[in-house]
Amino acid sequence: MSHIDSVSRRQFLRNAVCAGLVVATGIHANGATASAEVAASVEIHVSAANGNDSAAGSAAQPLKTISAAAAKAMPGDTIIVHAGVYREWVKPPRGGKADSKRIIYRAAPGEKVVITGSDLFTHWERVSGDAWKLVIPNAYFGEFNPYAEKVRGDWFDGQGREHRRGMVYLHGEWLPEAADLVAVTKPADGKPAWFSHVDQHKQGRESGNTTIYARFPAATDPNSGAVEVCVRPTVFTPEKTGIDYITLSGFELRNAATNWAAPTMGQRGLVSAYWNKGWIIENNEICYSRCSGIALGKYSDEFDGKRGTTDGYYLTIADALKTGGWTKENIGSHIVRNNRIHHCGQTGVVGSLGCAFSQVTGNDISDCNTQRIWSGEEMAGIKFHAAIDVVIADNHIHHNGSVGGIWLDWMAQGTRITGNLFHDNKGCDLFTEVDHGPFFVANNLFLSPGTYQANSQGAAFAHNLVLGAIDILADERRTPYMKPHSTEQVALHDCLAIGDARWINNILASAANLFGYDAAENGWDCLMVGNVFADSTSPSRFDKELLSAPIFDPGAKLVQKADGWYLTLATDEKWKQAVKRSLVTTALLGKAKIPQQGYTLADGSSMAVDTDYLGAKRDVSNPFPGPFENPLNGEIRVWPKAAHPGIEALAGQV
Repeated sequence: MSHIDSVSRRQFLRNAVCAGLVVATGIHANGATASAEVAASVEIHVSAANGNDSAAGSAAQPLKTISAAAAKAMPGDTIIVHAGVYREWVKPPRGGKADSKRIIYRAAPGEKVVITGSDLFTHWERVSGDAWKLVIPNAYFGEFNPYAEKVRGDWFDGQGREHRRGMVYLHGEWLPEAADLVAVTKPADGKPAWFSHVDQHKQGRESGNTTIYARFPAATDPNSGAVEVCVRPTVFTPEKTGIDYITLSGFELRNAATNWAAPTMGQRGLVSAYWNKGWIIENNEICYSRCSGIALGKYSDEFDGKRGTTDGYYLTIADALKTGGWTKENIGSHIVRNNRIHHCGQTGVVGSLGCAFSQVTGNDISDCNTQRIWSGEEMAGIKFHAAIDVVIADNHIHHNGSVGGIWLDWMAQGTRITGNLFHDNKGCDLFTEVDHGPFFVANNLFLSPGTYQANSQGAAFAHNLVLGAIDILADERRTPYMKPHSTEQVALHDCLAIGDARWINNILASAANLFGYDAAENGWDCLMVGNVFADSTSPSRFDKELLSAPIFDPGAKLVQKADGWYLTLATDEKWKQAVKRSLVTTALLGKAKIPQQGYTLADGSSMAVDTDYLGAKRDVSNPFPGPFENPLNGEIRVWPKAAHPGIEALAGQV
């Protein structure tokens, strides 16, 4: 801490004492400088309605902006934000010192707090009919003009046109960007859309104007307060790395002009844990990011946008290990839980390298990459590179565009995907690309037309309900595997071999077949036992002790009701006695062939699938197949779950 920071801190706490905020303090020596600093944690209050950034920051004298509170907050402090709309990019200048000494940003209980990257303008001019224009001086935007900046990056495909990073919102929902001005002023279909033009002047980027043209639905008055325009590149993101142990809780965060989050580039979302450790992002609504909602990813460097190849990612990993401090001690271990994440143009949650050792639990993730305006290699509800010891559990992942639900790309090792509800995703619910494992998939409901696509080895599937197609491929690329529970690289290996998979005690129906593994060659055998093949699905040649029920239709049907999502499903209680099944454990699964590592918990201890999708105890002597331990013949609520077990409970179980 600098001398100025210490002085500011002491003065702030003196003000807080005068305001009655601090009732007890302690003094400690600060090393050789012998400067005094008050050690007590404080609450800093923010109110858009009646705050002042020159105030003390107490409940009686709140600050006006979250950014002002961020500038004052020290490890252990809590920032309480009261109801209102905060139009700012919050840039935390520092983080906490440990999990027990965080800096906490929290919405006041029971109050709606919105942090947005958009601004409200009320000087739209009608062009003709339902077409309007808004003229904004370029100086308004400062260094970042989202209508001059284009979405771009490694592995991005704009489908033959430019895409600006800005957006226009009507009643909180984004309008599509038109390909040209004619599509707005003289549209063939009359649908709402927007287009922008930025003056380019020799006097500099802040000279001239940005003009936004928009067609709104009939009778819409854009000057009534219903239309907002995106102006900021993110909403909650540090400007530098190493801002650790921050909690962000209870907010609505929306409308950011984010860029494409490639794995070889600096990854910033609407909210970004930017190459740091130990964030908790919980109980928020995160929506309408141009590209990504939450980023748990890589830092920026001089190679951004220049390494969009396999060889380029080798170099990215090497740099992260050598100069970026990519270790469990420094990076990752984030918790993303109980958030509603939706309407993000690329991904709901993205992370290259920086996602390692994290927990993503209890979230509802939907409507990401559904605009179909571009394509690329980085699109899904959740897209991770190097999901080392990552837990993805108890989430609801649905209605996402292609690739689909979860995409684990390179170095999925020690990854656990358990207890999730997937449905209505395009492409597939789960794609594992050139991973060597071990990764474990258990107690999930895979209800989309496509369940699984893989050019990987080392998979283990247990006690899932699988209704979608399964596509197993080979791949010549060589990708890394690491030491157990570590970022330290061991070697590279190709993914040409099909096999080294485990499918145990699953129920497969509809389009789910396992014969894609039949092409496995000697030495790449699969362990497949205890599965139920209903509704004319087909096993693999590796399947043993299977149960074939070709005329049995489980009748799986998912419907949404006022209090959640309900699954109708029929199973047969005779399945329990027809085949004697073993409890799925670390010992039963053996080791993934390429890394020679077992299916363990993150601390290296053994695991067992001794609970089901809803947390009910399994019969350890003969568990029932599929995600539910008790046979079903009717309807059951599958989201939200009655009780989300939380991170602590997940530590000792699947």
